[in-house]
Amino acid sequence: MQQMVGNIVITGIGIISSMGEGKEQTIQSLRNAESRVGQITHFPVDDFPVQIAAEVKDFAPEKYIDKKQVRKIDRAFLFGIAAAKMALEDSQLVVDDELADDFGVVVTSGIGGFNTLSTEFVKFMDRGPSRVSPFLVPMMLADMAAGMVSIELGLRGPNYSVVSACASSLHSIASAASLLQQGQAKAVLAGGTEGCITPLVIAAFNAMSALSRRNEDPKHASRPFDTQRDGFVMSEGSAIFVLEREEDAIARGAKIYARLKGYGMSGDAYHMAAPDPEGKGSSRSIARALKHANMTANQIDVVNCHATSTPSGDAAEIKAISHVLGDHARSIPIVSTKSIYGHGLGAAGGIEVASMILCLQNGFIHPTINLEQPDPQLEGFDFVPNRARSFSGRHFLKNSFGFGGHNISLIFEVIG
Repeated sequence: MQQMVGNIVITGIGIISSMGEGKEQTIQSLRNAESRVGQITHFPVDDFPVQIAAEVKDFAPEKYIDKKQVRKIDRAFLFGIAAAKMALEDSQLVVDDELADDFGVVVTSGIGGFNTLSTEFVKFMDRGPSRVSPFLVPMMLADMAAGMVSIELGLRGPNYSVVSACASSLHSIASAASLLQQGQAKAVLAGGTEGCITPLVIAAFNAMSALSRRNEDPKHASRPFDTQRDGFVMSEGSAIFVLEREEDAIARGAKIYARLKGYGMSGDAYHMAAPDPEGKGSSRSIARALKHANMTANQIDVVNCHATSTPSGDAAEIKAISHVLGDHARSIPIVSTKSIYGHGLGAAGGIEVASMILCLQNGFIHPTINLEQPDPQLEGFDFVPNRARSFSGRHFLKNSFGFGGHNISLIFEVIG
């Protein structure tokens, strides 16, 4: 395994989520640390056991794409196009014809165009096969997360999606770094996007007992590490990054947000949906990330957890962190962004990387909100309960885990 990826940097960030649209709204939401969970408005929920989610409000895709094209693109991919255009503009890269040939796109979606699939299936059942849209297939395929970004921006370099459920965004970032190191691309747009707050998806995750049913109190539904946690809250949105080799970024005078120091991956080989209760798989991904970065546990300043607010998942992750970081795990902040914005599935890791970079660049760390009765199993850890605090650390560990036992951990150094 190559020991270092420290020469890969982030020079552009695009983000849209329930916390807001763009960097400034996101920073304000993270600083204020107010839950973005509310009653679902995308469809009637009277008959649903789960009636809450963290929706993106007031999204106008026409700001980013011709309105004639909007109806041909699934909501998930509209978010991705919006975030990608934000990231490219933020990077100040000028994409001429030469760079376009070497500009890669590794953008993913954990579920893909499920809004379109659900709508068209209902149409098929109610009105017959002749009424199915000719755009169904390209609107639902998960690889269209990358395909549509490439088409909209005219980027002709390596183009594909890496799908690993809720670990997809981080796998995309690691894959983009590999492309840059191999010389397959000069710049890459990488990250994830998701837009699947639909009746069938909500019903399906509820059937797994994965979702919180705190319908009467949605603001307090997402509560990682709390003894009253009862499942995650579905969210939507996208976070996309421009990645470059550091020497290229410096040569053009780019603003550098963060260096990717290292990454580690593993598989649980345990269960299709539940994590290994001892966190063995995630322990391996964390340990490999440290080795890849050539860093020690004591050099990690903060951990941004996957922590979705499920009883088993939160506990297993803390075991893994404690196992690898040892006593140091009890001396540093360990936070969950999902407490604020919900769980963005395939977009989650990207949204959380962007959130942590923006926090640390602005000298604070967001809290884990709704932490009122800490789980006694997790006693002794600093989850930064309920209020943001000033913070000067620069190195953070980010974990993401996905159904199927997919584990990945990234380490970043925030610059400036």
